[in-house]
Amino acid sequence: MSPRAALWLETFGFQEVYDYVAGKADWLAHNRPAEGTRATSNTIGSLARQDVATCRLGESTAEVGQRVETSPYGFGLVLDDAQVVLGRVRKSALHGLAGSIDEVLEPGPSTVRPDLSIETAADRMREHNLTALIVSDPEGRLLGMVRRKDVEDALR
Repeated sequence: MSPRAALWLETFGFQEVYDYVAGKADWLAHNRPAEGTRATSNTIGSLARQDVATCRLGESTAEVGQRVETSPYGFGLVLDDAQVVLGRVRKSALHGLAGSIDEVLEPGPSTVRPDLSIETAADRMREHNLTALIVSDPEGRLLGMVRRKDVEDALR
């Protein structure tokens, strides 16, 4: 929308007016609110959960191991201060290891955007035998996790 169009909308009393230059696809990829019949109900952003164990570089394997042990995913995600996903640490790599998680970090795990359709997510998870997907925005910031069970339930 042009700045002039935004001004007109504000003049007519609209409270939240955005001049979002990047466009609709970027807006949805950031999990921003949408309206209409195909808004967000059919995307994995609506299924994203916040129950994954997270940690920072330099943390001890013992500290992280305790968090990952209670996680439903079998791994933890390594984030920077801006919540950008740097890597993954598998539960199996933490057993019996004393040191820093930097030693067992798997850098750059695959992520998906929140505007991915539930149908496409289900196909991808079946094709690659995945039990969960990491959901991030275009800058790589963690938005959550989506479990295969939740995707399959949403398709029913």
